[in-house]
Amino acid sequence: MELGPDEELVAGRRPVEEAFVARRPARRLLVVPQRRQALERIVLHATNLRIPIVEVEGGSLTALAGFDGHQGVALVVEPRIFAGIDDVLARAAERGEPPFILVLDSLEDPHNVGTLLRSAEAAGVHGVLFPTHRQAPLSPSAVKASAGAIEHLLLAPVDDLAGALTDLRARGIRIAGADSEASLTARETDLRGPLAIVVGSEGQGLGPTVRRRADVFMRIPMRGAVGSLNAAVAGSILLFEAVAQRDSGIRSDPAAPGAAAAALVPPAEEEPKVPTAKAARTATTAKPRQKALPAATVATTAAPVTRATKATTTAPDTGNSAKPAKARVSARSKRTGVAAAKVSKSKSKPAAAAAPEPASTDDDLLPGGERPARSTAKRPPPAPARGPKAASPPADPAPD
Repeated sequence: MELGPDEELVAGRRPVEEAFVARRPARRLLVVPQRRQALERIVLHATNLRIPIVEVEGGSLTALAGFDGHQGVALVVEPRIFAGIDDVLARAAERGEPPFILVLDSLEDPHNVGTLLRSAEAAGVHGVLFPTHRQAPLSPSAVKASAGAIEHLLLAPVDDLAGALTDLRARGIRIAGADSEASLTARETDLRGPLAIVVGSEGQGLGPTVRRRADVFMRIPMRGAVGSLNAAVAGSILLFEAVAQRDSGIRSDPAAPGAAAAALVPPAEEEPKVPTAKAARTATTAKPRQKALPAATVATTAAPVTRATKATTTAPDTGNSAKPAKARVSARSKRTGVAAAKVSKSKSKPAAAAAPEPASTDDDLLPGGERPARSTAKRPPPAPARGPKAASPPADPAPD
């Protein structure tokens, strides 16, 4: 069994499913009979789409696909439609994002190509540029390594890769190349804005013509004994470093590695203070302060003393008759003395301590949690406590 000149093969369960999702025009579905039960869902979907089902031997399918990881299923589809640079920039404009492009410079391993395409699709790359010569082909093995992600990417093959990079620079897109000898790490490099990341081949890295078009070079810091990474792994790390910077909009400062992270952490809000149980009990059981006696009571008690004293002091002396004046003063003094004795006696009696008002409890509260209003009426002055009776003077002896 052979493929026609206008046919391509997509092998593997996941690539076939993604080809159905992408609505690739299909010619026929190839299935190994021993695996048909496990592939029943794919077979049923192809039947619903009226795609012919052809059973083939496992060895024949391996020879047709060029590798043995086909999982017993393959889909024959029409040739892939490629895109151009304008299509890639148009997709970026549709998404409202600055252009983000992956450039492959003469990669040799189809598995590395497929892995990079899978990472590019997951990172949201708008398109992939690669040369038409000295480049690993998009074989069924590369499609299988991409896990079907290739079906959702814009692939733009170019005859002159260096000229395509010059065109990107003229459109305002920065070219960032991966180089193990670069002075800046990927974290220290500004990867925001319109950007194209170039990944070189496994053995030679970036070509001389491509290197001359690069605006900046970056490296991945290595801490172990191994001095380099796989091209697919290195390219994936650079892609997602660019995604992190573009999402946050903040580039880390080499002098302050934690500045970007600190800028993204909001300040901690101050927690409100909760009153303790002891403070609540103190506020509930606090006794109200005792009110002072009204001023009217004091004035009423002291009024007779003031009038009597004033009358005694200011009595006029006419001088016409000394004896009557002295008699009047004596009479008034007696009355004043009696009033003063009554006042001094009332003052000498100790006043009873005012009974404290009962403390408010939760039972006295109204249904809404409010306390009842206190009466503003004046209370009568407390009755003075009676002291011990004074000893009565001895009675005068009766005359004989």
